[in-house]
Amino acid sequence: MNSLNTPTVLVTGATGTVGSALVPALRARGATVRAMTRNPVRPAVPGENTENVTADLNDPESVAAALRGVDAVFLNSPSAEDAATLQIRFADLARQAGVSRLVLLSQYAARADSPVRFLRWHAEVEAHVRKLGLDHTVLRPNLFMQGLFGFAGMIAAQGFFAAPIGDAAVSLVDARDIADSAAAVLTGTGHSGRTYTLTGPRAVTHDQIAHELSIAAGRDIAFVDVSAEHFAAALAGVVPPWQLDGLVEDYAHYARGEAAEVHTAVTDLTGQPARDLADFARDHAATFASAQP
Repeated sequence: MNSLNTPTVLVTGATGTVGSALVPALRARGATVRAMTRNPVRPAVPGENTENVTADLNDPESVAAALRGVDAVFLNSPSAEDAATLQIRFADLARQAGVSRLVLLSQYAARADSPVRFLRWHAEVEAHVRKLGLDHTVLRPNLFMQGLFGFAGMIAAQGFFAAPIGDAAVSLVDARDIADSAAAVLTGTGHSGRTYTLTGPRAVTHDQIAHELSIAAGRDIAFVDVSAEHFAAALAGVVPPWQLDGLVEDYAHYARGEAAEVHTAVTDLTGQPARDLADFARDHAATFASAQP
């Protein structure tokens, strides 16, 4: 194995929203990356000091093979109803493999007694990892700015997007900042046992999101507040029932104003200011600029 100054890092979900940004961020810090994906025909972006490995969290043998010889791991939650169970088993396998460091991607406000199932699941994984005795760090990002891509089709077709959140503000964070923060923790020191809450530099309402997208895209984009029932009906059949119920719970959490606090962890970890919503909107203006679906 290598020194943790130049570690070999296994990145789960390497082609996902965070993983695809984390791979180059780690390379830029001198790490060797082992990019783990489930689909062998869709490997991570190739590059120097990058090895692609095919493994599935549902297949412990493939995970054990992927873990051999790595110094650190980045554990991202899969989109699955048994996500907590899969992550817990992965953490156990990482400990058995002698991995020196584990960085866990959790979620803002994770707690065991939360009314939001996703936050309970993350809290369960966090608690298990703490018991393993591994050098570990927990990252708790707030709502991803990249989640707005999910509204792009609606915006293109109708010029607005809708959610059950009212005028509550959320300190949403750019996934690129999550990746940069993870890279800093995976290659740095002084983070063992720490939990960092990752947010953007300000809390914004969905009306403010619509305003920033409008400026960047050069077209009028509106936000429409809808009931949880309307939101759920629109997504019925699009996402699995467990995921839909969880999304409704997530938005109720946001609507209660429980995700508005701003934290400085992104800057503390990376030395750079967290990207603002205006930065995100400008960087992805083309995604929201089309007037046609």
